[in-house]
Amino acid sequence: MAILRPRINVLDEEHKEQILEEAKIILETQGIFIENQEAVELFDQKGLNHEGLRYFFPPDLINKCLASVPYEITLFDREGNECITLKDNDVHFDPGSAAIFILDENTREIREGLSKDFIRFSKIVEQLKFIEAQSTALIYQDVPKEAQDWHRLYLALSNCYKPIVTGTFRKESFSIMKEILLACRTSEEDLARKPLAIFDACPSPPLKWSDLTTQSLIDAAKSMIPSEFVSMPLAGASAPITLIGSITQHCAECLAGIVIAQLAKEGAPLIWGGSPAVFDMKHGTTPMGAIETMMINLGDVEMGKFLNLPTHAYMSLSDSKIPDAQAGFEAGMGALLAGLAGVNMVSGPGMLDFESTQSVEKLIIDNEIVGMVKRLIRGIEDFGTPFASEILKDYEDKEELLSHPSTLKYFRKELFLPSQIIDRMTRDSWKENGSKSTRKRALDVAEKLLQKPSIKPIDGSLATELDKIAETAL
Repeated sequence: MAILRPRINVLDEEHKEQILEEAKIILETQGIFIENQEAVELFDQKGLNHEGLRYFFPPDLINKCLASVPYEITLFDREGNECITLKDNDVHFDPGSAAIFILDENTREIREGLSKDFIRFSKIVEQLKFIEAQSTALIYQDVPKEAQDWHRLYLALSNCYKPIVTGTFRKESFSIMKEILLACRTSEEDLARKPLAIFDACPSPPLKWSDLTTQSLIDAAKSMIPSEFVSMPLAGASAPITLIGSITQHCAECLAGIVIAQLAKEGAPLIWGGSPAVFDMKHGTTPMGAIETMMINLGDVEMGKFLNLPTHAYMSLSDSKIPDAQAGFEAGMGALLAGLAGVNMVSGPGMLDFESTQSVEKLIIDNEIVGMVKRLIRGIEDFGTPFASEILKDYEDKEELLSHPSTLKYFRKELFLPSQIIDRMTRDSWKENGSKSTRKRALDVAEKLLQKPSIKPIDGSLATELDKIAETAL
């Protein structure tokens, strides 16, 4: 057992209470704008006050809905094996979702993605030890626009066994996506018991839940499929410029999502998450690598933990356009802070350019970063006293401790042993191996990973069933 798990906090208990209470006041007095008719009917059944499509939530309803949300979610892989649990301070990573471009490893140009790019990306995700979930990471252009959401789910599950973070672009797509998920399970009850996918649900800042996003939230709740809030306050543009103000807005938007989902199905699994940013006043952009963006994320996550809910954040990504030094330090800082904060699901590995671009090279480098983060949060272990004195007594015999029994016993447990991505060679060895940059080593690793057989090949009958669903839907 670790002596102490390394942690970070940006809010104290008093301010968490104040944020929560103000968020409830916002929902009671300013309300949430709702476009979805099914949600309107749920609210009308409860007799909620409203002005047109702006509905006002009383605090007692919010509290009741909060009490029925599960405090943990266990995700299962394609074959139904238990995979990861989102609870407490357990930390897991998946690539960011829905990039519209890919960084071509051969031409080194950013371009629109194709389905073959997404297949390669999914196969590499399957091979990465520390990226424990996959995502519908890349929007590709060689299928009809109307099929782009469900088709990504189809290809992802056809090429990678890991649980997946996904989402809908059209209300009509949910039934197809549910059919794809059901092909991997024996029944609807089995899918509810062994969830394979998380559906992102993104409210529109400030204080609005759109028709599409609300419908996705309701549909997932009815099927007991986990939904993940991705609230996106933009500090200084669509949210208060103060970090605590953006955290409060995020809290209000997520509380509204909890009410919607729990009215649709009491006990529906939910994840308190987001993708906030600060507005860059110089360039008019939304920097995900800004330290203030990361600080808002940390505050958002602390509020989710304060409510005893599974948590999510978009971190470990970069605004750089290539996997360079900026990409490294922004991804490293984000992953490290997310790990210290105990974010249950961290989305972002592989992403560049304000969440718009996926990069295989960055994904592989990020996997190494995540491995280091996981070692850090495992902490320093107490193996029993005395800690050093007895070992040091033996140094006099050989004048080295490399062959000492304690070294042989504990080095694999104590040390994170990096792959070839991390350069720890001597300078002469580095030159003998081609003087390669981290990015070039990542490209070499990508080629090797793509040559490896699938860790868990898809069953032939399941592959056929998924193909039939896709053909019929197309």
